[in-house]
Amino acid sequence: MNMKNLLLVFFVALSALVVAQPSAVKKAEAAYKSGEYFIAAQELEKAYEKISPKNARALAMKADLAYKAGYSHEKAFNDEKAEEWYQRAVDLKHYEDNPIVYFRLAGVYRKKGEYDKARENYQEYLKLVPLDEQAKNALASLEKAVAMKDNRTRYTVKSEFKINDEGMDMAPVIASRRGNEFVFGSTRKAPIGSGKDPIVGEGYMNIWQVEKDRSGNWTPPKLFDADSINTEYNEGTMTFDGRFRNMYLTRCPTVHKKDMGCQIWTAEKRGRSWGLPQKINLASNDTISVGHPCPNEDGTALIFASDLPGGQGGKDLWYSEYDRREETWSTPVNLGPEINTAGDELFPTYAENGDLLFASNGHLGLGGLDIFRAEKVGDKLSFKAPENLGTPINSDANDYHMIETGKRSGYFTSNRTGSKGSKGLPDIWSYELPPNIFDLKVIVSEVGSPVKIDGATVEVTAEGGESFKGVTNSEGVVFWDKKPDGERFINEETNYTVKVLPTEGYHESDDQEQFSTVGLNYDQNFIIEMNLLPKTPIVLPEVRYALGSAELQIIEGEINSKDSLNYVYRLLQEYPGMVLKLLSHTDSRGSARSNEILAQKRAQSCVDYLVNEKGVNPERLQAEGKGENQPRMIYKVGEKYLVDKPSSGEFEAIELTEKYINQFKRSNEELFEQLHQYNRRTEAEVIRMDYSASSGEEKTEEEKTEE
Repeated sequence: MNMKNLLLVFFVALSALVVAQPSAVKKAEAAYKSGEYFIAAQELEKAYEKISPKNARALAMKADLAYKAGYSHEKAFNDEKAEEWYQRAVDLKHYEDNPIVYFRLAGVYRKKGEYDKARENYQEYLKLVPLDEQAKNALASLEKAVAMKDNRTRYTVKSEFKINDEGMDMAPVIASRRGNEFVFGSTRKAPIGSGKDPIVGEGYMNIWQVEKDRSGNWTPPKLFDADSINTEYNEGTMTFDGRFRNMYLTRCPTVHKKDMGCQIWTAEKRGRSWGLPQKINLASNDTISVGHPCPNEDGTALIFASDLPGGQGGKDLWYSEYDRREETWSTPVNLGPEINTAGDELFPTYAENGDLLFASNGHLGLGGLDIFRAEKVGDKLSFKAPENLGTPINSDANDYHMIETGKRSGYFTSNRTGSKGSKGLPDIWSYELPPNIFDLKVIVSEVGSPVKIDGATVEVTAEGGESFKGVTNSEGVVFWDKKPDGERFINEETNYTVKVLPTEGYHESDDQEQFSTVGLNYDQNFIIEMNLLPKTPIVLPEVRYALGSAELQIIEGEINSKDSLNYVYRLLQEYPGMVLKLLSHTDSRGSARSNEILAQKRAQSCVDYLVNEKGVNPERLQAEGKGENQPRMIYKVGEKYLVDKPSSGEFEAIELTEKYINQFKRSNEELFEQLHQYNRRTEAEVIRMDYSASSGEEKTEEEKTEE
């Protein structure tokens, strides 16, 4: 072959190659534009490989194809491939023409829980597009995600393996009044809609139904039994009004090389069967998607997700109202910026109390779609700012479409780790809020003393239910948590009464304490302190007098004897049947007779204050001066002298006689005065506990204030 013919062959071959490249690109671009992402991803990869990076134009084309391949893989639920191809686009500097590649790559890392890499890519994106609020919000979400993981809620979640298949299973909904039947969308093999969906590469989605038997086990799923519901297209997110008389479902037609939007269809129950579904016209053209219907109780209003023009960005939640007379739906209204963001808001459902549950990737969250709850305001379709439901309901993956089946349980959809299959496709998960854990500790002490009572029997009674008893230990404590069978003593939504039963050495008490778990939605350790009156003198707070005087002493910043006697007043109020004798003691200095007279006057001054200034009935008080006749018992621990008996450890009990105190007169004058001061005290002795109030009974604090 001569050189001329050789060159001709070469140019023919080169020409064929140049033609092949645009053809492959056109085929890939067509699949991408029509939304057939599973097919597009494969074609884009092929086109990418056929382009030789010989010049800047070719490199730019490869970068664009790499980005679109990454986006297609992400839409087809293949985040591993999406990460790979987004990174290729970044390496080829696609961000110079299309900075969004950084945002997309950051989102993939975020869904994988790789927050450092996500943060780095969000920051690179914001350098190029500094005013993008969605990226700023996503960056802030990374910090919140760490906090949410550190503050995990008490919910438990599990994959419903008896329902889920290797493919996509999603959006479960209660389908009967009894609550034991569910419908859900699934791509599992079915006789309807054979072949693969070009968007995700799985089988076409159909509506399936499942039922719980009497034992609470799921029966094998079967296709939803109704004419013309499942078609060769994708059907999903079916739901019902409150009476289960009207159904609503999302239907997404597939037309080759056309980007078709989804639509909402409705059907009415006729006897035991369903009528033919009718399309609800909510969008102006077929390229706009409307789906994820959420009707109110009577079917007069419908919340749904859509990319209708005039929204906040991405897909928003909208609502339309039904005019029964005209049989028409009103022009859709956006739920507003409290609910919608520049991202996507999808899969609305109602909580049992009317709150709105929905998924969003625009509000602060972990990664992908998170589930949020917005409190209902009034009777109209208005809601407060939503709150993220936290972990473990939400994860780094996509979490959406929650339904409540009770106050503490329900179902949602997630493609988190632990789902069935190996493709990272969504599954149906259940959640449950375990019962709150309550326990009760009762501490029984002597009135006015830190002394704890050993061997006191405490009885706890549930309102309208059982009662149980326990005996205090050496520290005065009795504790209840779990019964031998694992059940709890203290249960939810219950009122309880606690009392101490008659105890040897102590006056019987009618004192009762109440506590309640009604309305509590968190764990609680209840601690209740109760007191018993000993049948021995009660040591009162210190009451001082001037030297040789019976006048109650008040030294600013140091002592207020009236405040000390207010303890007696509160004691009498707490025990309305109590009659007390106030006993005043002196130290041993001075004559015994003079000390008795002084002690009597001091005791009487205490009574006079309580009667004249606090309004206590004089029938409930007696005054007696003991003088120096009854030295006090104190307790020595090491070199310290204590007025209260230690509850544990070694100690020495000492009677403060004149002889004992005088040994410190010269060697330790400060201790000498301190021990004498311990003997100068006022005590209370309970005479009886059956006092019956008469017309002369003490006045309340409110009555004295009014005077």
